[in-house]
Amino acid sequence: MIIGITIIQVLVAIALVLIVLLQTGRGSEIGAAFGSGASQTLFGSSGTSGFMTRLTTIVVVVFMLSSLSLAYMYSRAGEGSYVRTRRPVPMRQSNAPMQQAPMQPGPAQQAPMQPGPTGAK
Repeated sequence: MIIGITIIQVLVAIALVLIVLLQTGRGSEIGAAFGSGASQTLFGSSGTSGFMTRLTTIVVVVFMLSSLSLAYMYSRAGEGSYVRTRRPVPMRQSNAPMQQAPMQPGPAQQAPMQPGPTGAK
């Protein structure tokens, strides 16, 4: 069910972007005075503004409902997850004391070299 709502969410998001991009701006009505008024007869006398506004509202409502549904479903899906029910691994305890390895100087820990005699020529 989560996969189905996720697919709907993606499709509605793409549709919402396309619908918003298809809408005309507020200042585009001046274009009708210069000969582009014939494009408004397809959707009626009020143009596309009423149709696109209603369509945008419907798509936004579907988007919000699917977002809330997914949020609720994913929050409920986490209750039985492996991460929350995992038991900690018990530490192995040993009765023997820990023995430390003797410290041996490595090549980087050797004493610095002594400078040579100062009077040598």
